[in-house]
Amino acid sequence: MLPKKNPKVDLNKNSTTYFLLGLVLVLFLTWRAIEIKTYERDIELDRLSVLEDEEEDVPITDMKITPPPPPPPPPPAPQVIEVVEDEEEVEETVIESTETDQEEIIEVEDVAIEDDFDEVDVPFAVIEDVPVFPGCERVAKSKRRECFQDKINIHIRKNFRYPEIAQEMWIQGRVYVNFIISRDGSIIDIRMRGPDKNLEKEAERIISKLPKMIPGKQRGRPVRVPFSIPITFRLQ
Repeated sequence: MLPKKNPKVDLNKNSTTYFLLGLVLVLFLTWRAIEIKTYERDIELDRLSVLEDEEEDVPITDMKITPPPPPPPPPPAPQVIEVVEDEEEVEETVIESTETDQEEIIEVEDVAIEDDFDEVDVPFAVIEDVPVFPGCERVAKSKRRECFQDKINIHIRKNFRYPEIAQEMWIQGRVYVNFIISRDGSIIDIRMRGPDKNLEKEAERIISKLPKMIPGKQRGRPVRVPFSIPITFRLQ
């Protein structure tokens, strides 16, 4: 009796081979997915220490003290002494008194003393009225320094963006940023110092986005206030 089905069109003939090939393909794709590297962005903000300055090593130098020169010799005594006879008239020197009478009126012009703060930079740590960050207007005067620093940190976290080229080259480090809050409350003279130009540019971009503030005041007058903050770039 002849079989009803043609053995060449049997679908179950190579099913085991196809199953093994599919299993190998799935395992390969799973292995590649596990090997893909991902980077987590992390930013650390060091709170500003306005009282700490950068320490610099001062070289110790030996000072050579030069002895003072000897005193000059005394002048020689005159050999001829002139004797003045009593009959010779000697002019007297009249010394007028510089004291004034009580009735004498002395006119003294008033001297106006003006405090000029136009070109003076008052540090953030010692200024009387610190600059007011938008949102800190209703905070007590004694708490405005802390409010200012908190707002700066929030602004940096909100606008932070790790440079892609720095991620690819695995560049990280700390960037010190210095800037001045001018007499009209705007941000000027931004300066950076860090381990890489790309990190410095990102720090400058973040600080340049700071909003306009109420300027700091010294004795009731607006002054320029320098401010500095370190920003740490780190990859994990």
